[in-house]
Amino acid sequence: MKCVILQPIDRSGLDILAAGGVEPVPAPSTDLEVLAPLLAGAEAAITRNWGFPPVAFDLAPSLRVLGVHGTGTDRVAMDIARARGIPVVTAPGANAQSVAEHALGLMLAVARGIPASDRAMQAGDYDFRERFRGVELSGLCLGLWGWGQISQLFAPMARALGMRVLVHSAHADAAALAAQGYEVARDVGDLLARADVLSLHGRPGPVPVLGRTEIAAMRPGAILVNTGRGALVDEAALAEALREGRIFGAGLDVFTREPLPEDSPLYGCPRLIMTPHVGGSTEAALIRTASTVARGVLAALKARE
Repeated sequence: MKCVILQPIDRSGLDILAAGGVEPVPAPSTDLEVLAPLLAGAEAAITRNWGFPPVAFDLAPSLRVLGVHGTGTDRVAMDIARARGIPVVTAPGANAQSVAEHALGLMLAVARGIPASDRAMQAGDYDFRERFRGVELSGLCLGLWGWGQISQLFAPMARALGMRVLVHSAHADAAALAAQGYEVARDVGDLLARADVLSLHGRPGPVPVLGRTEIAAMRPGAILVNTGRGALVDEAALAEALREGRIFGAGLDVFTREPLPEDSPLYGCPRLIMTPHVGGSTEAALIRTASTVARGVLAALKARE
């Protein structure tokens, strides 16, 4: 029995598969011509942010289980998986701590201009300190769009800085949030009007939740952080807001298309910090995620025997 590993995962996951009687087969790349012979006889596959589009299902007629290294399935053709009765197993919460820490890091880096300050120092431009004015976060409001495991970890980190926390979620218990000392947004408009820092943690739908209208409704000088899904944000509208100075800055770890295409409007935007989807790429998180998804694949295969 073979499991194609479409993108690299930690060795711990490969060892778990092998110990369970499944041969892990790492793919050299996600080029379809490379994947075709590998997927042709595979009964399982594990993917990361490449996802699993319809063509991949067509290349894998014997597929019985699909594993996702993480929690996001927005790049998986879930309708085809359901129609074919193929379970899709994920690794919920395995990288939540690392992603929450990355969201904190992006917020601080944008607010204090840390990358730009470093570039100035490397260039001998000490006068940068007279041109840049950072943002003190204590006393400001962190708005969390979504209340999953990552935002639940990020919230107390922000509160430790002295920030107020405002939550918008259709699923969270308002009384429980209030008991923890968090404020509850009445609706999206309330969240956008009050958040000095807006951090996205929801699931994407057919259109971005933060489109041109929503970006226009953000507080002047606000900061946007997105470690959730790239599809949550209208990137062209965000680039326009940054270039016009309508918001202070943004920190993005996820993008609508990954890798970010060369013609993306995000390149060159002022006060924009971009990282290449590394929020969950700490050693500890990668070990947990690989191990979790590998165990999930083995369990799903056993259940289908």
